[in-house]
Amino acid sequence: MLVRVAAGIAIASAAANWGAASGQFLLLAGGGTVIGAAVAGVITLIRRRTEDPVLETVIALVTPYAAYLLAEAAHTSGVTSCVVAGVVLGGRGDRLTNARIRLQLHAVYGTVVFLLESVVFSLIGLALPAEVRALADGDRAWPLYALAVAATLIAVRMLWLAPLSAVVQRKGGIGRVNWRVPMVLTWAGTRGVMPLAAALSIPEVAKNGTPLADRPLVLVLTTSVVVVTLVVQGFTLAPVVRASGIALEPAHTAREEAEARSRLAHAGLARLEELAELEVVADVVLDRLRRGLNARLEDARDHLAEQETDNTPTESADRVYRQLRRDLIAVETSELQRLYDAHTISDTTRRRLQRSLDLEEARLSDA
Repeated sequence: MLVRVAAGIAIASAAANWGAASGQFLLLAGGGTVIGAAVAGVITLIRRRTEDPVLETVIALVTPYAAYLLAEAAHTSGVTSCVVAGVVLGGRGDRLTNARIRLQLHAVYGTVVFLLESVVFSLIGLALPAEVRALADGDRAWPLYALAVAATLIAVRMLWLAPLSAVVQRKGGIGRVNWRVPMVLTWAGTRGVMPLAAALSIPEVAKNGTPLADRPLVLVLTTSVVVVTLVVQGFTLAPVVRASGIALEPAHTAREEAEARSRLAHAGLARLEELAELEVVADVVLDRLRRGLNARLEDARDHLAEQETDNTPTESADRVYRQLRRDLIAVETSELQRLYDAHTISDTTRRRLQRSLDLEEARLSDA
């Protein structure tokens, strides 16, 4: 929004009217927020009535474009509308979708984001040489400008993260403020696609038709700052985190996951006992579910025991089951392909059965 207001002032070819600029900012922010929330509400109603993974994927991909275009048509902030719609829908994702849809959306999102980021960086890389050649003679020291801008961004991020982190830690009951946290957060603030998109949105000419001054310099500096932060901060972030000592150890993460799995299994077993008391489910079904939950509970206890003793791996029944089941899935996959090659089953049947086997194998791998 600030970029849009600043660009509007730049192309107006007149002195800045701060009152009008403030009003435009409030209009962009408020209008974008309202439209984004409205779009999220409508999409929520639609997605509650759909269960088809393909249709859900299409709706999820169309939603940000719909939020953006509607906000732009109303002369408000399309970016704000997209962000608000994404935040609202993201908080309700588990209640709007099922497991199959979430698996498909996760795969689609990863592919789409990778493609879009690749396209943007490719376009910038192709346009950068021309922008460098378009620089004025007085801007030949742009590498120094880029380093100065990158250093300024890091300093500004530190200036607002340090007091914010101190306030949060004080409210959390921490007596002594840990300054390593804001330092790591500051160094993690790499720049990506958003600054590039904002720089490209700057018009090439002013309202009177004259070329907008210093636009090539803005594009060159933006691209250079993105490259500097991605390369310098990106490649050194891991050593900085390790040196700070705030990173969670793998053993801590494994112990936390094992404790969570244990609590989930206990919750499932408690629900089974309630069903058993009500006598609404056959005993054979309850026994089958109880064996599965007990196996998970045993596996979680083995993980915790490994962390508390000498970390010597042990083979639990659940681990053996997962390994054997994966071997059986491989055999079933080969037999499925043989049936298809022999024209015993159709392609539709093969795809459905293969997806079922893939989902089960993915669950075993995640476990």
